[in-house]
Amino acid sequence: MSSFFAYVLGLATALLMAVLLRMRERPDFASFYSASRRKKEAFSRAVEYRLSMGPYVAALGGGTGLSTLLRGLKSFTRNIAAIVTVTDEGGSSGRLREEWGVLPPGDVRNCIVALAENDNSLKRLLEFRFDKGELAGHNLGNLMLLATSEQLGDFRRAVEEMNNLLAIRGRVLPVTTEAVALVAELPGGEVIRGELAISEHGRLIRKIWLEPGDARPPADVLRAIDEAEILVLGPGSLFTSVIPNLLIPRVADRIRKSPVPRIYICNLMTQPGETDGFSLADHVRWIASALDMPPDYVIANSGEIPPEIVEKYRKEGAAPLRACDRDIEELDEMGCVLIEENLVRVINGSLIRHDEQALSHMLIRLWRELREG
Repeated sequence: MSSFFAYVLGLATALLMAVLLRMRERPDFASFYSASRRKKEAFSRAVEYRLSMGPYVAALGGGTGLSTLLRGLKSFTRNIAAIVTVTDEGGSSGRLREEWGVLPPGDVRNCIVALAENDNSLKRLLEFRFDKGELAGHNLGNLMLLATSEQLGDFRRAVEEMNNLLAIRGRVLPVTTEAVALVAELPGGEVIRGELAISEHGRLIRKIWLEPGDARPPADVLRAIDEAEILVLGPGSLFTSVIPNLLIPRVADRIRKSPVPRIYICNLMTQPGETDGFSLADHVRWIASALDMPPDYVIANSGEIPPEIVEKYRKEGAAPLRACDRDIEELDEMGCVLIEENLVRVINGSLIRHDEQALSHMLIRLWRELREG
């Protein structure tokens, strides 16, 4: 019975192919597909034109937070400059940094994938992680950036090459191409070094800086800040993703001097070890300290997080980060405008992330309102 079924299926397939081949030879069939292709190309040009008219956005950060924002922003504009921290020392990035002396590629890779037009298939390829031999723990995207950097002899040029290769909507720029380390001072004068140590002692940090303190940003980074119509800080880990960018003196100086709105996007939850017990205002005070001025706008979530997810995160040491009355008073004293909206997206019933479309729509709406006065 199975052989007869296979025979019928094969015959039907052959007949269908024959019919399709005959149809392709007909003028009306060829013109149909030609017209369809022209419509698709016209639609693509229309989308491209709309995206090219979007605002120039400079987004500074790193980690999951920045890549989440970029996935939403690319639906509204292609004029995006993602300025990425280079202090990561964990996982594959940390190993490559230690063994090869290259800048950590992980956060840069995440942002490139986020801005790619077809990020689903690309993400699977670039984030393929090896699980055997000497490559165990590394993913393909990091190794591609390493190989390109070795070939060109310049990490910045390697990132630019990947930007062009993948035809991303925007640009991804490392905040500096110099090897920098994150350093913090704890009570009693104790000094700790490295992103991993700092992420475990956030509540105790009294001062934070980069070594060397005079690290320079590439000219493209300063140009992106100068050209931006809005400057976005975060979302992301406070001490290890957002603040490191502001510790580059020339970057902070350009942001301070910029006439455009500076917008800080708060995380949805506190981060175990790094921001235990921090209020929303505590986050903003640290941003203001690093930048030497408060942000103009603070975006925070007002949406409800399902109780079962709150409990799950609570067991891990995290708590929802929302503005209470005291936060509102303190932000007002600092001169910050607080904007609250439901920004929660639940993934697989257990994880929460920013709703990238809602967040990006809020930023674009704010840009339009400010532009129209």
